[in-house]
Amino acid sequence: MAVELCVKAASGYPDVLGDCPFCQRVQLTLEEKKIPYKMNLINLNDKPQWFLEVSPEGKVPVIKFDDKWIPDSDVIVGLIEEKFPDPPLSPPPEVTSVGSKIFLSFIKFLKSKDPTDGTEQALLDELKALDEHLKAHGPYVNGENICAVDLNLAPKLFHLDVALAHFKGWKVPESLIHVHNYMKLLFSRESFKKTEVAKEYVIAGWEPKVNA
Repeated sequence: MAVELCVKAASGYPDVLGDCPFCQRVQLTLEEKKIPYKMNLINLNDKPQWFLEVSPEGKVPVIKFDDKWIPDSDVIVGLIEEKFPDPPLSPPPEVTSVGSKIFLSFIKFLKSKDPTDGTEQALLDELKALDEHLKAHGPYVNGENICAVDLNLAPKLFHLDVALAHFKGWKVPESLIHVHNYMKLLFSRESFKKTEVAKEYVIAGWEPKVNA
């Protein structure tokens, strides 16, 4: 089965992989399952006509299975699991929502101009909940083996780590040792190294949102 993937190119650098955590999530899934794929880098500031024809909303990622283009990382990951079940990455129902509020909490804190608005504490609460889960069930969300929830969290935690350090001088507290170990584990995987976005492009991607 021919697999083709459209992902974001870095702003101003059309030949460099861009800073989309949803695109990286799909790439991680393909890499973990050892599925060969062709990657198209899309300049979202100057979308080519052929891309708008296959993705009328102009969003990435979109993936092509044989002759059909599919949008939305949730849908894409589900389809990959269905078409390529080995190795299995589908999580059991009890862990599907682990860490699901971290990314939104991170964005609210990153964009916040008011240190008393509770956004930092809201993020800390979500990270503490993840730490407790990993303490009881780690090293990954579902124990010894990586699953789709981990591959969803990995790019988001990377963005959190890079962007908050740069824009706020903020780091995940050292007391959350299980989260720190989890991030090291995820970021050291071969699949992550192969799909990792340079930190400067992550920073450049968030800058307009922070300064909005």
